[in-house]
This record gives sequence, C-alpha cells and structure tokens, in this order.
Amino acid sequence: MSARPPAHWLLAAALAGLAALFAAWLVPDGHLLAALLVFVAPPLLLLAGVLAGSARARFWAGVLGLFWFSHGVMVAWSDPADRAYGWTEIVLALAAIGGASWNGLRARFRKAR
Repeated sequence: MSARPPAHWLLAAALAGLAALFAAWLVPDGHLLAALLVFVAPPLLLLAGVLAGSARARFWAGVLGLFWFSHGVMVAWSDPADRAYGWTEIVLALAAIGGASWNGLRARFRKAR
C-alpha cells in the first residue's frame, strides 16, 4: 500500500471543512433536511470516496468545487452578513479543486525523460 500524496490529504481536509462549514452555516436556519441533503451530504459522500481511493470521487470533488467556488463568490459579494462564510467557502473550494487536480497537473507539466 503506497503512502497518500499531500494533495490527497488537502482534498480530504477541504471536503471535511466544507461539510462542517455548511453544517454550521445553514443548519441553524431552520431548513435542516434541505441543508443536509443539498449542502452537507455531497462533500461527506465525496470525502468517503476520496478516503477509499476513488478516482471518480476526486473528479466529482473537483467539479463540485467549481460550484462551491461560484456559490462562495455569490455569497461574499451579495450578503454582507454572511461574507465570512462566503470567503471561507471560496478558500475551501479552491483547496478542493487544487487537491483534486494536483495529480493531473503534475503529470501534465512533468519534464520529459
């Protein structure tokens, strides 16, 4: 069994952070089921897949990271009361995208032997 690269743990930490952020931010608003199903469950399910070593889960974490980034920008720009949540979502989404894309970027820009 090979050791996991740092990008793997960056992606896992970003997904766990996003789930915790959404739980702290959206669950107290009174829409418990919607917040859990739409915002908290996807990063947790992807986290389970990433920890199991699924390439498909890494791919979808990168794709959903683009959505989370866009959502964070929208919140940070439009809602001053939730601006800190929006910026935190932006940082965690960028970490998820970077962690999901790291292996492909490293392979793409590796020097030819």
